[in-house]
Amino acid sequence: MAQFETVEVTTDLLIIGGGMAACGAAVEAAHWAKKHNLKVTVVDKAAMDRSGAVAMGLSALNQYVGMDAKGRSPLDYVKYVRNDLMGIARDDLVYDIGRHVDGSVHLFEKWGLPIWKDDEGKYVFEGPWQLMINGESYKVIVSEAAKNAMATLGANGELYERIFIVEPLMDGDRVAGAVGFSVRENKFYVFKAKAVIVGMGGAVHVFKPRSTGEGFGRSWYPPFNTGSSAYFTLKSGCEMTCQEVRFIPVRFKDAYGPVGAWFLLFKSRATTALGGEYMVERRPELENWKPYGLVKPIPANLRNYLMMLDTQEGKGPAYMRTEEALGKIIDAEPDEKAKKKKMKEIESEAWEDFLDMTISQAILWAATNTSPEEKASEIQACEPYFIGSHSGASGAWLSGPEDLAPPEYFWGYNGMATVKGIFCAGDASGASSHKFSDGSHAEGRIRAKAAIAYIVDNPDQPKVDAGQVDQLRKTILQPMETFEEFSGLTDNADVNENYIRPQQFMYRLQKIMDEYAGGASTQFATNKPYLDRGLELLAFLKEDSEKLAAEDLHELMRCWENVHRMWQAESHVRTVMAREETRWPGYYFRADHPKMDDANWKVFVNCKWDPKTGNWEIMKRDVIPMEG
Repeated sequence: MAQFETVEVTTDLLIIGGGMAACGAAVEAAHWAKKHNLKVTVVDKAAMDRSGAVAMGLSALNQYVGMDAKGRSPLDYVKYVRNDLMGIARDDLVYDIGRHVDGSVHLFEKWGLPIWKDDEGKYVFEGPWQLMINGESYKVIVSEAAKNAMATLGANGELYERIFIVEPLMDGDRVAGAVGFSVRENKFYVFKAKAVIVGMGGAVHVFKPRSTGEGFGRSWYPPFNTGSSAYFTLKSGCEMTCQEVRFIPVRFKDAYGPVGAWFLLFKSRATTALGGEYMVERRPELENWKPYGLVKPIPANLRNYLMMLDTQEGKGPAYMRTEEALGKIIDAEPDEKAKKKKMKEIESEAWEDFLDMTISQAILWAATNTSPEEKASEIQACEPYFIGSHSGASGAWLSGPEDLAPPEYFWGYNGMATVKGIFCAGDASGASSHKFSDGSHAEGRIRAKAAIAYIVDNPDQPKVDAGQVDQLRKTILQPMETFEEFSGLTDNADVNENYIRPQQFMYRLQKIMDEYAGGASTQFATNKPYLDRGLELLAFLKEDSEKLAAEDLHELMRCWENVHRMWQAESHVRTVMAREETRWPGYYFRADHPKMDDANWKVFVNCKWDPKTGNWEIMKRDVIPMEG
């Protein structure tokens, strides 16, 4: 195996990730670090300009409280999030993001993001909380601002790209940094830090995807989000929350085109071929999930569930009635000339919605001769994702803001995990959903300010044990050693009794999760015997992870991405098993506990892996709502 150079970097604050949360953290950290002469280092697996969930672009900012524009308060947003999560939310964390997110949106506009405005110069709302944007370059604009902020620190501001962080470094019960490797050069990196902000995204391809074969790699959420946030926090001993609350989006079939603009902007209906408008015809079912089934908007998981009931009865396919929605808009025009003009305008908006953020959907429409103004398009429930920034809630259990959090939710610094010095934002923070891209940016800013305060109060550099680093280096690079040692024993490097390659490993993980943890093939249903068997098979998989083999740096990255996914998977299975009820039926269904049980389970189900013993612990935490 080629020799790897070890590169050591000592810093004050380490920000891991390059998405919206990390960019927000970089901007805010630069401001406060300059005041205290501190060093900030950002490390990204990709390149920041196109890193994270909005790398391809976006057509809307999905969280805008509108404190000035709409006269609303963050508490209004808290109520919306609480209801959408069926009562299980950290109101203090959601409120904190809500009171800062408008500021992030105004910064985006200042930096050059085109936000739609009407003739009076007011923002154009797509829905109650969403602003329309021309967002193909959204991430590039936000990234540029982060880089510019870091540049103001001079030598105290560093950005490392194409470095994959694999493991945390610990000094007892305090984080001491992280280790990883370059995906372009034979270099092993050791980052020593006083505090770490975790912003490495959620997880995709834990479950078997809908798109397989020639379509493999397509997903709604970016496939390069591989559970690294969950792995880092779990391995460092952090308490985690809502690991059972995965998200299943309903999207345009096969290319995963988002449906939000069609529902909110174009006011489209969704129907099934033989069942009609399921949101109307299935409305009595919502009584079984009250009070949440009776609120407006109806929670996302319940909207999913009503469609799933139709498809389970063989009434599909399900359709977005694009032709009907566009027809109504055009027919409202007074004359033929106005109708033609409106048709061109609406066609442009419909296609641009996908060209801004899901180009594959526009390509699929073109390839299948689909004109949205002429015929409906199929929609479908996707495979499950772990995305705490959207409508899921998985992530680390964090301290809340001092002025809002009850004593049970506060332990010193806003957004710090239960391990000293670890702060989490975006998909890495749990129980604070519906922050989306702009809320994640705001959350990153909040975490950076708190992390700098922590560093000022705890100025000593944590101790990094050289033996710990050497062992991690050996473990992380082992897949390349394994491949070099054994690959020559067979004439096909993919077939070898001495190792497993990362793609094969991922297929095994996805099969386990799909069949035993409520994937698409089981109509998202599971039960305790299935989950027990899933844990048994995951244990075998964990044993085999020590035999992963990598031919090159890219495969080495794929090896560790899949290990990260495996830990995300195990935490999910354990918490789904622990929660003996069905609370989010459109995300997963416990067939052995098919009803919601507020009396026993209106609580957070948290989990923790003990680095000293290797044992898992499941615990309940009270839901403490804010007033209102």
